[in-house]
Amino acid sequence: MPSDDLDLDDWLDTRDNFYDIYVIGFQEIVPLNARNVLGPKKSCISAKWKSLIAAALNKNRVIEGADSQQASTDNSAMESSAQAEYFSCIMSKQMVGIFTSVWARSSLKSFIYHLDVSCIGSGIMGCLGNKGSVSIRFVLQETSFCFVCCHLASGGKEGDVLLRNLDAADILARTRFPGGATLKLPEKILDHDKVVLLGDLNYRISLEETETRSLVKAKNWAILLENDQLLFEFSRGRHFEGWQEGSITFSPTYKYHPNSDQYYRCDRILWHGKGLKQVQYETCNYRLSDHRPVRAVFHAECDVSEGTQK
Repeated sequence: MPSDDLDLDDWLDTRDNFYDIYVIGFQEIVPLNARNVLGPKKSCISAKWKSLIAAALNKNRVIEGADSQQASTDNSAMESSAQAEYFSCIMSKQMVGIFTSVWARSSLKSFIYHLDVSCIGSGIMGCLGNKGSVSIRFVLQETSFCFVCCHLASGGKEGDVLLRNLDAADILARTRFPGGATLKLPEKILDHDKVVLLGDLNYRISLEETETRSLVKAKNWAILLENDQLLFEFSRGRHFEGWQEGSITFSPTYKYHPNSDQYYRCDRILWHGKGLKQVQYETCNYRLSDHRPVRAVFHAECDVSEGTQK
């Protein structure tokens, strides 16, 4: 459970910037024990996260509207527009410990259609939700988006990377959204125009722990990346064909002691489709768990309906 005073401004970058759409993905928001995997979900935790996100995204918007109203009384239409602009959650879904939440600027909401969610469990017995994905899709104007929040198989033993590959392939194959010949909506993840896959993908660095620690301390990213399991899978061309990832210039995000900077052994964001340009990719210094959160910013081109302002 996040604390009441948790400040998300740095993670969501709300002090200096406001984006049009925010997609926040969590893994293990509850302990992955039998009670949580098989029993009812603890929705109070995801509700608490939603409350904190709403507070962070809308805090400065209210101030901006008030400030503009004080600064000028000559343009009331502009003032009321600034004051009315806000962010709201357009879709959230929790599956055991995986939680995905999508937030949009109010001026965009009337252009967002066909919101759907699809959950795939790939954990215990290949079907339970301790591992897997929560995918949310929507159509913005004439362009379809799909965001896939994953938690893939863990483990550092030989062969565990193959389990991660199988999890990723299984999620892409089994995820389905409502389609229909009339609406002509994309039904599978890769049918969408733009796809972003994020989460605890669990791919490791294939080096001895002591050597990895030394290289991280020296910020020797080149050698670390040469031994990164996910990039190795990219280079082999057997998995993740057509996917892209931005340049990594940050430390591995796992594993840390909670509330410390001590490194043990990554959380990643990939994308697929044309018209997506990544302009930021970094980790954030939040010490909430044994992982560090990662964030990316994209510029996305959208097709618009004829006669609609772009």
